[in-house]
Amino acid sequence: MTIHRKIRSLVMVLAGVFGLLLKGWLRDSLSSFIYSYLGNVTVSFAVYFLVGFSAAPRRKRAWIAVIALLIVEVFELTNGFGVMSNVYDPYDYLANAVGIALAVGVDVVMDRVMHR
Repeated sequence: MTIHRKIRSLVMVLAGVFGLLLKGWLRDSLSSFIYSYLGNVTVSFAVYFLVGFSAAPRRKRAWIAVIALLIVEVFELTNGFGVMSNVYDPYDYLANAVGIALAVGVDVVMDRVMHR
């Protein structure tokens, strides 16, 4: 992984964390639907780039997405790996997938922009 890709991944992880913080800050101005799932989307987004950051240099984007999705879905399934308490909501699984898909989309677009 090149230094530019590492920096980009780190910035995207921080963007995901910022989105999670933004959820708390904007609690009163967000609709209940967005408030309920924004955390899942942003954390999943950050996990994708964390996995990509630590993955082998030749690891394909699809494998990074599968591993990241597996991590966040198992987190949901095990109620926060038994460490955190979590309110079960089956739509959290979908929100996690949306976050991973968003991250893959951003990753693809950023690769294309960087190669121009």
